[in-house]
Order: sequence, then C-alpha cells, then structure tokens
Amino acid sequence: MVLNIREAAALLNVTPDTLHQWIKTRGLPAHRVREHYRFNQSQLLEWATAEGIPLSPAPSRLLMLTQALERGGIVHDLPGKDMRMALKELVGQLPLPPEIDRIFLLRMLLARERLGSTGIGEGIAVPHVRNPIVLRVPTPLVSLAFLRQPVDFHALDGKPVSMLFTLVTPTVRMHLTLLSRLAFVLHDAALRNTLHPRAAREMILKHFSRIELQLQPASETMAARKHQS
Repeated sequence: MVLNIREAAALLNVTPDTLHQWIKTRGLPAHRVREHYRFNQSQLLEWATAEGIPLSPAPSRLLMLTQALERGGIVHDLPGKDMRMALKELVGQLPLPPEIDRIFLLRMLLARERLGSTGIGEGIAVPHVRNPIVLRVPTPLVSLAFLRQPVDFHALDGKPVSMLFTLVTPTVRMHLTLLSRLAFVLHDAALRNTLHPRAAREMILKHFSRIELQLQPASETMAARKHQS
C-alpha cells in the first residue's frame, strides 16, 4: 500500500515536516513523484521498527495478532547455521495447507532478504515479502521461531538474529495490519524481556494478549476477557 506524506506522518505520530527532515537525515525510505513524496507502507513499518520509532497501532478486531500467533505457533531450537538454512527450516515448520508450495515461499523470502534485511534490530527479524503475495490460507498466521544459534541477517544494528516472526496472510490488507500491530507490540519492554530469555509459549501469548487488550475501548476489553475466561 502506498501512502502520501500526511498518511505516513499519521502512522508514525509525527508531522509532515518531521518526515521531510528524516528523509534527509535518517534515511527514511521514500519515493518522489512529481514533487510529492510517496511511501511504501510495509517498507515504512520496517524502517520505523528498526529505528525504534513508536507507531500508531493498526486498528483491528480484538486480539487479532495474539490469535494469529496461536495458530502459527511458537517453535524453540530451530536449526540453521546461516540465514538460508534458517529460513528453509522455518518454512518447513509453518502450519500451512498441503497445497501451499513451500519451495516457492522460501524463494520469495530469500529474494526479499536480497532487497534489504528484515532484521529489525535487537536480535529480531520479521521475514516476509515486501509486496505481500496472497497465499491461500483460511486465516492469518504469525509464527515465532527461536533459533538454535544466532544467525547473521545483516540487520541494521549489526547484531545477529536469534528469533524470527513470520507472517502468512490471505490478503494484502491483513498482512499490513498484522505487520503494523507487530511493530507496535515489539516496542513493549516487558514483552522484549520475555522474548530474549525464550519464555514458554503461554507466557509469550499472555504478553501479546495484554498489550492488545490495552489498545481496545473498555467495553470491548471486558467482552474479550469474558471470552477468554
């Protein structure tokens, strides 16, 4: 999805003037079209997350990200001595329908890394394609994999990656919504402190649920808690 400068500024909670400054001084990715800047939303989210810039959480239904992570699963001790092998093992672990071509998906993820690293810093990477390919999955999946050994993803901060979040969605809009929400959630200090010691599945999901519930109006939050109980 392509954003104009006002839409991009709203996503990053800053003014258009600040965006102009960041383009000049911080390498904010933008394309100039007839004297106006345009921004690729997926690329913008990646940059903001790597730069530690807080985002406006994407609107979505209750616990959308938490439920997608429950479906996609959390894998510990994923093997892989380098980026290619780690991604190959990751694709093999994803709970995809049998008709999905995993070799094709792996090729797309590797091609995406050649365009620019999905390593967002602090040992985290979010492998996905920049222009999302719609896969025939009934519901969105988010998978978290902890690597057996850190792998060089050429992340912006230069640190090796030890965990991978992967998004598989049936629509481009859903992909962008989940990517935006994941970028927001990963700014939570308590969650990061849970991820780096490689906590158990239940504890990780608890933190994701906590953060998403805080984003909802009080009436919706009460309804969600009743649904969980």
